[in-house]
Amino acid sequence: MTRMRSGSSNTKSNNFSLIVIMSMLGLSFVAKSQLTTDFYNTSCPKLAKIVRKEVQNAIKNEVRMAASLIRLHFHDCFVNGCDASVLLDGDDSEKLGAGNLNSARGFEVIDTIKSAVESECSGVVSCADILALAARDSVLLSGGRSWKVLLGRRDGLVPNKTGADALPAPFDPLSDIITKFANVGLNITDVVSLSGAHTIGLARCATFSNRLFDFNQTGSPDNTLESTMLSDLQSLCPSNGDGNKTTVLDRNSTDLFDNHYFKNLVAGKGLLSSDQILFSSEAAANTTKSLVESYSRDQNLFLDDFVNSMIKMGNISPLTGSAGEIRNNCRAVNISAT
Repeated sequence: MTRMRSGSSNTKSNNFSLIVIMSMLGLSFVAKSQLTTDFYNTSCPKLAKIVRKEVQNAIKNEVRMAASLIRLHFHDCFVNGCDASVLLDGDDSEKLGAGNLNSARGFEVIDTIKSAVESECSGVVSCADILALAARDSVLLSGGRSWKVLLGRRDGLVPNKTGADALPAPFDPLSDIITKFANVGLNITDVVSLSGAHTIGLARCATFSNRLFDFNQTGSPDNTLESTMLSDLQSLCPSNGDGNKTTVLDRNSTDLFDNHYFKNLVAGKGLLSSDQILFSSEAAANTTKSLVESYSRDQNLFLDDFVNSMIKMGNISPLTGSAGEIRNNCRAVNISAT
């Protein structure tokens, strides 16, 4: 679906109605799962403990890593399904796609987890399942909810850099974001709840500086950005400054997985444009705004919906049975598969 442009109100209404219908029917795009929570109970019974320990060590070393590991799982599942293709190195690597370049991180942590798992049960556990478990543990260890992760994914053989170029981006309008989610079987509730992962982590100036001085070529900052926060960010990220400087995504509770992200949106303190449009854009009025308000008032509702959306996202087109492989090294396909 193309981006909505200015035109008659009927055209806008029809386009957005189609997006909403796609979102409601999104489950049809999600492969019926052959995944189970007890997949490794016999073949690798210590798996969960091994992953939890390594994720805990990684977060202890760098708190930001929790957000990075959640994001890796997200960026994996949105491209080729949840097959660990995001981890593959090479000239056509998804790491080089616009949605990941100079942004996706945590690959060394996954390498460490994979090595520890291989020492316990060699050739058994996929990198895709490690990503799913690491994301769950990152949420839990940051104060969020736990859940039983469905397992049994196998690893893909081919990366998709073009797909990584088209990941949901901080500069996308809401209609495009909703469409990208719908294309992989996720609906509007999933858009809002999964955006709530921005309650932890950092973002580079390059991802939000477009809002600070000349938003949409208006010559003025984004008027939905709260004035004190705007001033702070303009000092941190001056025009032609270092785009790799970072700041927190959630100013209220930097490292705690809670609902303050949504409170920020209601107060005009969303950092990324793709965050704030969930509440402030014209398109939000009939789609995402009411959910943002609900989550800002009810943390349990957000945490429950987030868990459901993570399980649903983890079920996007998994490779199972004899498809794909169990990679020996998460960065490369096995020699026998090449």
